[in-house]
Amino acid sequence: MRVNSLSQDKLTSREIQSLQKALNADHRTVNLRLREGEYQFVLASAIANFQLELNFPNVKELIERLYGKEKMESIEFRRKIQTVLKKMEKSNVTTILPKKKPWELQRYGLSSFKFKDVNNNQVAFATDQQINEVQYLLHSMSNRGMSTAKLGNITKKFCILVFILVVSYTTVFWDLTQPIINPVVFVSAFSIAVACSIMLGKTLSQE
Repeated sequence: MRVNSLSQDKLTSREIQSLQKALNADHRTVNLRLREGEYQFVLASAIANFQLELNFPNVKELIERLYGKEKMESIEFRRKIQTVLKKMEKSNVTTILPKKKPWELQRYGLSSFKFKDVNNNQVAFATDQQINEVQYLLHSMSNRGMSTAKLGNITKKFCILVFILVVSYTTVFWDLTQPIINPVVFVSAFSIAVACSIMLGKTLSQE
């Protein structure tokens, strides 16, 4: 299975949720024929391949991969494929995802990788191994995202503590250089500095 690492970084939380839902879904009964060689079968298979690469294709991307650039640039053929995709969406074979840019065409994903069509034929557009591999990748991405967020919070906390620590010690030294030492300022600033030092040590230990 070929997975584009750039696609992983581009997945939104909604796309991840949609893909996880499709991966976890059992055979979905649909009021549509999914027979090999017909447009709806070919399109569903192509969408599945995109999703296994962690990507959600728009109409142009589907057509170009299946039929080439010349067909993709044909407005008449594109409308024909859009009609088939609309029928598939109404039958809950596919789902429509939000456009990344307003001027782009609609993007599609499968509602499941396994279906029972109108003729009671069971059709699978991915093997169990492929599904397990993508589930593992999504799980890894989720954990990586959590780790990144945690690291960001720790870094932010670290910067704030360092800033307060510098200000506190500067205040302490400034008070000591005055002709008359203000005990309130000295004790307050020194206490804050000690507290920040302790918190800073705990923060560094978390990293």
